[in-house]
Amino acid sequence: MKIAVTGATGRLGRHVVDVLEAEGHDVVSIARSKGADVITREGLAEALAGVDTIVDAATQASPDEAAATAFFTASAQNIQEVGERAGVRRIVLVSIVGTDRFSAGFLAAKFAHEQALLEGPIPVQILRATQFHEFVPEMVEWGRQGDVIFMPKIRTQLVAARSVAEALADMVNGSEAHSNGAIPEIGGPRPERLVEMARLFVAQRGDTTRVEEVANPDDPDHELLENGALFPGPDAALAGPTFEEWVQANASRSDS
Repeated sequence: MKIAVTGATGRLGRHVVDVLEAEGHDVVSIARSKGADVITREGLAEALAGVDTIVDAATQASPDEAAATAFFTASAQNIQEVGERAGVRRIVLVSIVGTDRFSAGFLAAKFAHEQALLEGPIPVQILRATQFHEFVPEMVEWGRQGDVIFMPKIRTQLVAARSVAEALADMVNGSEAHSNGAIPEIGGPRPERLVEMARLFVAQRGDTTRVEEVANPDDPDHELLENGALFPGPDAALAGPTFEEWVQANASRSDS
């Protein structure tokens, strides 16, 4: 099967490409650095020629709701329009657990992404995932202010990007995780507080910077973030490794 992966060089996309290629699929990597752009459409038609399925893992770095919404809706329209002309038969989208519960920010933008894709002519399957293990190091650097690292008060069920990539590959191959019409979800093996995972990560690196948890009462969704709205539902697939195991494994690889 010929499969295109958008965001192919990103945190998740590179794993999706790796897993699909290992399974013997003909994979087309779509990213600006690969000569195809989901926003400008440059090289997109050429990249999608002969493609059966698109795995949409494209994202953008800004947490700003307006910027993220603009990116996601433009990307969705372009993939649907160019993909239909190319004969694409299916789109598999990775989204975020709880995205339909939020009224603002990146999570609200991701729900707009889902809706924009679903409005197009190509059938869409969605997999909602919890926050990635790889999200923690990024948050640590964002929150670093002098001799303190500030982490938002968030409860989630962190999962490895590789595990999500494997679940997406299962969807591409026709595996059905749910039969009741619900959007399938994947999460990590256990609930965690983001601040505790940040402290674990910082300690593993030998960094003595203090890590503090901060709430943001100005965020209209702060209670959702703090009280488990990002946890997967009871029917979700749960996949290891734990964040601690992931940190240790990555430290071992970097030391070797």
